[in-house]
Amino acid sequence: MAPKRPSSSRAWDGLTPSLSQWNLDAVASMGFTRMTPVQASAIPLFMAHKDVVVEAVTGSGKTLSFLVPIVEKLLRLEDPIKKHHIGAIIISPTRELASQIYQVLLSLLEFHPPSAAAIHPPEGDAPRPKSSSSVLKVVPQLLLGGSTSPAEDLSTFLKRSPNVLVSTPGRLLELLSSPHVHCPQSSFEMLVLDEADRLLDLGFKEDLQRILRHLPKQRRTGLFSASISEAVDQIVRVGLRNPVKIAVKVKGGAGAEDKRTPASLQMTYLTTPPAHKFSILKRILTSVQPTPQKTIFFVSTCSSVDYLTLILPIILGDGYLLVPLHGKHPANARQKNFTRFTTSTTPSILLTTDVASRGLDIPSVDLVVQIDPPSDPKTFIHRCGRAGRAGRRGLSIVLLHPGREEDYVSFLEVRKTPVAPFTLTDPTSDKDAAAATQLVRNTILKDRALHDKGQKAFVSWLRSYSKHQAASIFRVPDLDWEALGKAWGLLKLPKMPELRTFTGDKMLGVSIEWDTYVYKDKQREKRRQEVMEEYAQGGGNQEQDARKRHATENASWSQNVESREKKLKRKEFKKARKEQERWEQLPELEKQQYLETQRMVEEIRLKNEQQRLLLTAANAEASKNAGGGDEFQGFD
Repeated sequence: MAPKRPSSSRAWDGLTPSLSQWNLDAVASMGFTRMTPVQASAIPLFMAHKDVVVEAVTGSGKTLSFLVPIVEKLLRLEDPIKKHHIGAIIISPTRELASQIYQVLLSLLEFHPPSAAAIHPPEGDAPRPKSSSSVLKVVPQLLLGGSTSPAEDLSTFLKRSPNVLVSTPGRLLELLSSPHVHCPQSSFEMLVLDEADRLLDLGFKEDLQRILRHLPKQRRTGLFSASISEAVDQIVRVGLRNPVKIAVKVKGGAGAEDKRTPASLQMTYLTTPPAHKFSILKRILTSVQPTPQKTIFFVSTCSSVDYLTLILPIILGDGYLLVPLHGKHPANARQKNFTRFTTSTTPSILLTTDVASRGLDIPSVDLVVQIDPPSDPKTFIHRCGRAGRAGRRGLSIVLLHPGREEDYVSFLEVRKTPVAPFTLTDPTSDKDAAAATQLVRNTILKDRALHDKGQKAFVSWLRSYSKHQAASIFRVPDLDWEALGKAWGLLKLPKMPELRTFTGDKMLGVSIEWDTYVYKDKQREKRRQEVMEEYAQGGGNQEQDARKRHATENASWSQNVESREKKLKRKEFKKARKEQERWEQLPELEKQQYLETQRMVEEIRLKNEQQRLLLTAANAEASKNAGGGDEFQGFD
């Protein structure tokens, strides 16, 4: 029978079996003087012999709910885990969330001297002092695709012999495929899938199936998420044995239904004219009291982030640090920008896509503004949940256009996610919006590259808008094209199929001589001039003039690609040269070890590819025999 916790208290030392003193000191240092409801419910069960499916509101302390049982269980084994054997695995859908879990785990283990000594390598490349093999310790390794190569991860594993892996699915599968990595029944204890439903939403089903084939069936498995109920029929079949489902929600008051967000989070909506789409953001920031120190702006596309990073500082002024973050940024850039935002000591704004909508524990977020409502309504609650975490007061505002979009409020109520109207004491006027548009345009007129970014961002935004799951609410034919174009600071509307029947002013009231509108970048401008000259030599009739204007206005797209390719080639050449220099300086023994590691990795890749082809063929045959159905039937 699973151990019970005292009903009258959520004290950490009241757990049965009680936690180690060092662990109590660690959680106290993190500010958890008492267990949160999800911790009090999940930790005793997971420390015992129970599989758990945990659904809890965002910001409720889920990470410690599985980290504490993992470290306690591994440090209570009768014998230390053998070299190159794994005791626990934590799988996350994103690099950022995996990194965050890893950092929390490191913070815990800093209070356990043997583990802390094993984690921190000696400075430089000096050999690690040998420690007694009989000492129980937890040594984690972080595996992230894009930040290190598979060969580097395998080399680190062989050198340090970690017993806990924190990873994204793809890179974990590569490591587990190595014959030098072992997960035997005798040592493997726990598997955790964090943000479990999102692992399936992002298409990791096949990777998870293959990962589970490397793990023993006799294990404890924990599924943790803020919205497991929406995918529980699929994910509870990953090998769980009579799992205990834990749902920790927040009561909305007497007679009110359960909420899926913390009581400290206020969710609201604000109706704003399309022309005020961005100028109203400044009024929101100045009207919220006290002034938000950390704010998140959500938009729908990566191109929107790139463009708005350039124009929002013009509208908002110099009082805020604006940090961009989206999924197309390189892994190192994403980590750098994420750190800039979380460590900033001045009022800061994270301008991001849904890459930051869930999983990440961004501390002390005061305000969330959804400039674009999410295409997937399930994402709405996760965006809101970036604020109001761990009992902290937070405010979320979603911007809606007047008219049909206001039906989104009723739509959310049906989904048991009610939002209240947000009252703006000093709303923007048409004059304010026009002034903001002119400020942006004045900047864009100084560099044609900004115009190109704006055109690309607007098109990508429209494509996203047209794919809303609530298509009856977010209708492209109902959009006010001219007002939106002005809000974005555009000099004209882009050429799009959706505008074929548009009879308004596609030039948005702007008169500009396009032939003399130049790029700040001299190379780009030189290329544009060359294209103009090529078309000018073809004659001077109207058709040729139209072709010349069309080619000139669109030359930036192809030239931008060409410029990126040249930069990439130069970067690759420099990297190859440095690698060659480093290789020539390596001792012969290290060269042999490196070549052997590369050979092993190549063997693993070939093996994985063969398994993938076999699995694909088997799935195709099974689908054929089943009449073509593709319903997910659970994991092996």
